[in-house]
Amino acid sequence: MKRRLAILLAALLLFTGCTAKPEDYETEFFAMDTVMTVHLYGAKQTQSLGQTLIQQINTLDAALSVTRPENDVSRLNAGESLTPSPVVIDLLNLTLALSDRTGGCLDPTVYPVVKLWGFTTGEYHVPSEAEIAETLQYCGVQHIHRENETLRLDQGSALDFGAVAKGYAAELCANQLTDAGVNGILALGGNIQTVGSKPDGSPWRVGVTDPTDPSRSVAVLNLTGSNAVVTSGGYQRYFEENGQRFSHIMDPATGKSAKSGLSSVTIVADSGFLADGLSTALYVMGPARAEDFWRSSDDFECVLITDDGKMLVTEGLEDKIETEIGYTVIRK
Repeated sequence: MKRRLAILLAALLLFTGCTAKPEDYETEFFAMDTVMTVHLYGAKQTQSLGQTLIQQINTLDAALSVTRPENDVSRLNAGESLTPSPVVIDLLNLTLALSDRTGGCLDPTVYPVVKLWGFTTGEYHVPSEAEIAETLQYCGVQHIHRENETLRLDQGSALDFGAVAKGYAAELCANQLTDAGVNGILALGGNIQTVGSKPDGSPWRVGVTDPTDPSRSVAVLNLTGSNAVVTSGGYQRYFEENGQRFSHIMDPATGKSAKSGLSSVTIVADSGFLADGLSTALYVMGPARAEDFWRSSDDFECVLITDDGKMLVTEGLEDKIETEIGYTVIRK
């Protein structure tokens, strides 16, 4: 929890900069296993709208969390065949499409492997090769079956939307704010979502966490308008055993903590869902594949930080980044 709060504060200190006015609304709450902040600017309905956003996030948390035994996700994971709620179907469709686009680097069925390593309970251990091979048999989108509107999973397989749920929530909230004509910024854990413009017209300043010291930022992104900014890294959740660090980000191809040569990936995109999913997928890919993937895409920018401390910045962010260390610009 202390690590999560430090990361959140590092980001928050950078994008706050407008003094709160009486008509502004700001609140902090806990959902989706993290601290979240909502800050809305200067409209009469901001307080009621802010409360609506919180309620929406809590509703999504209840519907999508793998730890809620009564929801559709848990029922599917328990072996039931059912017609899931529209929100589960919508997020599943989006996630499967992104899984296909990333060559399986984002996989919503990797939960059995995450559980095997102890990241769901905090009882961490390094499993044997035999245990990993056995568990991998239950992972993969081929274990998801649809029959008309009914969904089921093969026995032993499981869905987990942890890699995309906060981004999906941020995107829905951003759409709601845009429809209401209200500007603001949301910090849903490590997921930052800006909506519209700051009251003083200055850019939103969003920090890029230093993977070697999560209490500080290694760079600042100056962004205008509505953007989703999401960072994934091996420093966020991990355990150490025999001098080795094992992170919660699993490589679906190996069933092990991703060892791709990247220490963090920051994605900037219009879509909160896309930014969230790609931050995980590109981390699994590693620098070379991530660069190639960006070059073949036109819907996001990114900052890659390698294990040896090098920073790679895509050309769309070249004039938006501030940092005291050198970086290489990735060009089309």
